[in-house]
Amino acid sequence: EVIEADLEKRGLFDTEAVSMQYPVVYNQSMNTVLIQECIRYNKLVAEMEKTLPTLQKALKGLVVMSSDLDAMGKSIAVNQVPGVWASKAYPSMKPLASWSDDLMARLDMIIDWIEHGIPVVFWISGFYFPQSFLTGSRQNYARKKQFAIDTVDFDFVVKKENWQEIKEGPEDGVYIRGLYLEGARWNPDIESIDDSRPKQLYTEMAMIHLLPVKDRKKPEGGVYLTPCYKILSRRGVLATTGHSTNFIMWMELPAKGETFINFEGNADNEKWIKAGVGLFTSLTY
Repeated sequence: EVIEADLEKRGLFDTEAVSMQYPVVYNQSMNTVLIQECIRYNKLVAEMEKTLPTLQKALKGLVVMSSDLDAMGKSIAVNQVPGVWASKAYPSMKPLASWSDDLMARLDMIIDWIEHGIPVVFWISGFYFPQSFLTGSRQNYARKKQFAIDTVDFDFVVKKENWQEIKEGPEDGVYIRGLYLEGARWNPDIESIDDSRPKQLYTEMAMIHLLPVKDRKKPEGGVYLTPCYKILSRRGVLATTGHSTNFIMWMELPAKGETFINFEGNADNEKWIKAGVGLFTSLTY
C-alpha cells in the first residue's frame, strides 16, 4: 500500500508532453536521453500499477489468485522484489524496501529534471540506462566542436567541491555523483584513492567531471583503471544494445604508487587490481 501510494503521487510520465517541452534538437542530446529514460521507467511503473491492485483484490478474494500473483505475494512477504517487476526493472540487489525507496528517488530525479531543466550535477545512479547518458554527453561535445564522436573520449577529473556547492554545470562534459568505491576510498588530502578505513566496505566517491577530449592520449602513470558497474555482482550479460547489463565503463582514477603497464599497454596500478577495487552505482542496502 505504501508503494502504491508513492506511485500514485508520481504516476506515469507524459512522454508526449515531455517531448514537446524537451524536443529533439541537434545541440542538446540530453533531451533524447530524458525521453528515453521516461519511456523505460514508464514500463516498470505501468507494470507495478497494474499488478499491485490486482494482488490486493486477490488477497481479499475478489479475483482468482493466479500462480504469478501468488509468487508476487510471497516475494513481497519476505521483502524481495517480485519477479514480474524485476523483469521490467534495472539490475538491483536491494531488498524490496530499499528498492522501492531507490525507485522513488530515481523517479524524483526525472521529475525534477522535467520541472527545473537539465541538472547541474547528474546523479548517475538514477539512470535506467547510464550508457545512453554517457554517449549523449560525448555527442553534445562532438556536435558543438564539429568532431566525429568516435574521436572523443572522456578525461576523468575528480573534483574537490561537494556537489551541493555547484551552482552551474561545466562548459564541456558533465558532473556526476552517486558512485561508491569497494576496496578503497577516495582521499581528498592526497588526491588519490587510498586504503579503506577499518570496517568500511564501501565508501562514497567524490564528484567527477567527465570532460570530453578529442584524440585523447592515455595517461602514462599515476592512475588506476577502475571498472564501473551498476551492481556489486560484477557480472552481466551482453544485451542487444551491445552493452553489458552490468558493466558501464572504465574510469581512470588518480592513484599514487607504482605504475604497471597492463596487457593492453595502458598504465594501471597493481596494488588496486589485487585489491579488486571497483566503482558501483548501487549497493545491496
